[in-house]
Amino acid sequence: MLTILGFAMIATFLVLIMMKKMSPIAALVLIPALFCVFVGKGAKLGDYVIEGVTSLAPTAAMLMFAIVYFGVMIDVGLFDPIVRGILKFCKADPMRIVVGTAILAAIVSLDGDGSTTFMITVSAMYPLYKRLKMSLVVMTGVAAMANGVMNTLPWGGPTARAATALKLDASDIFVPMIPALAVGLLAVFVLSYFLGLRERKRLGVLTLNEVLVEEKETETVLVGSGGSGSGAAKSPVTNGGSGSGTDAEDTEDDERFQALDPDRPTLRPKLYWFNALLTVGLLTAMIMEWLPIPVLFLLGAALALTVNFPHIPDQKARLAAHADNVLNVSGMVFAAAVFTGVLQGTGMVDHMAKWMVDVIPEGMGPHMALVTGVLSLPLTYFMSNDGFYFGVLPVLAEAGAAHGVTPLEMARASLVGQPLHMSSPLVPAVYVLVGMAKVEFGDHTKFVVKWAALTCLIILAAGMLFGII
Repeated sequence: MLTILGFAMIATFLVLIMMKKMSPIAALVLIPALFCVFVGKGAKLGDYVIEGVTSLAPTAAMLMFAIVYFGVMIDVGLFDPIVRGILKFCKADPMRIVVGTAILAAIVSLDGDGSTTFMITVSAMYPLYKRLKMSLVVMTGVAAMANGVMNTLPWGGPTARAATALKLDASDIFVPMIPALAVGLLAVFVLSYFLGLRERKRLGVLTLNEVLVEEKETETVLVGSGGSGSGAAKSPVTNGGSGSGTDAEDTEDDERFQALDPDRPTLRPKLYWFNALLTVGLLTAMIMEWLPIPVLFLLGAALALTVNFPHIPDQKARLAAHADNVLNVSGMVFAAAVFTGVLQGTGMVDHMAKWMVDVIPEGMGPHMALVTGVLSLPLTYFMSNDGFYFGVLPVLAEAGAAHGVTPLEMARASLVGQPLHMSSPLVPAVYVLVGMAKVEFGDHTKFVVKWAALTCLIILAAGMLFGII
């Protein structure tokens, strides 16, 4: 019964948010509360929620201060050179912009933290997507998939959990998986290329000059001052080049076509290297685990605010500027704590995991690595990484060992589902992504699930082809 109710609760949640019948926060709170009553454990709802909130409180704190820290770094101009480089590559070509999104997300994912990846990627790319009227779910989908592949880095979490659960060395799991993961990342880039071509077909390719003229004409109409007098044609340029104008004009357009205002008053060019060293030091400390991540971001945010904005009114203004993101994301995390608290506290997760293992046919025993790779898609989507790697993987590994499948093969196969996992409603970072991109979670889910699942299966196929799994 608990197995059925567990799957029913997850299905109800997904259906309601994808049909936009409830907001994600409301659904994350009310649906598990209702199912907790169905299970007959309504009296323990408070305990389950407190346990869930307690377990996710460090994550919420990390996200709150990480948003403030990276928000300040964006304000002061630390990432402007990266943005300019991406803009120079992308121009106003939708195909290049989508590919650029995947590349940027993959590069920034090297820090091992999905939230920071999404904050930087969305901050850089969102204005481009908005100006060119591109699909924002393409941006969130591509970023989530690129980050999902890179999330398998030993310091990203899943690999370390698999190593801990099966008492293996993380490098023994990860290093042989590199070729398969590289194929997965290449698949994300190829997919972004075709998604970009689809956007290009829908929108055409404008030059920077044409986009700026359109904006100028729109502004002129809004103030009622007549035509802009530019007379520039608005027809798409099908060859993808920047087209009209001299090199000097193109350079001027590049300067004006900025995702981040180059003249904003919050810029601190004299403190650029201080902020760069502070960020490198923060990420190094995070990778080396010198202090808990929430503590690192708390200290980093306090130091960044104090040095860059020594006057208290300026500090308050920066905190107020990022308050919406902080509230939205932390609210989502604590709402997700209700969902995970009920799922785990009532025993639904344990029963679901046991059922999944029990339904595996006896004849599939010698192929348990393949089975684990396939199961990692739904299981890491419907439960947390902790639940999967510490609750399900050891059971699967034991079943595999009885048929001669090594724990290393099982551990590598368990990493396959990460590109899909990064869009799970139980992953706090995904709320940073959709929140900053102003995308409905249901829309993101409907778009990304099929492509992320395809990426996972490509990684699994590559792993089997290379003899890794």
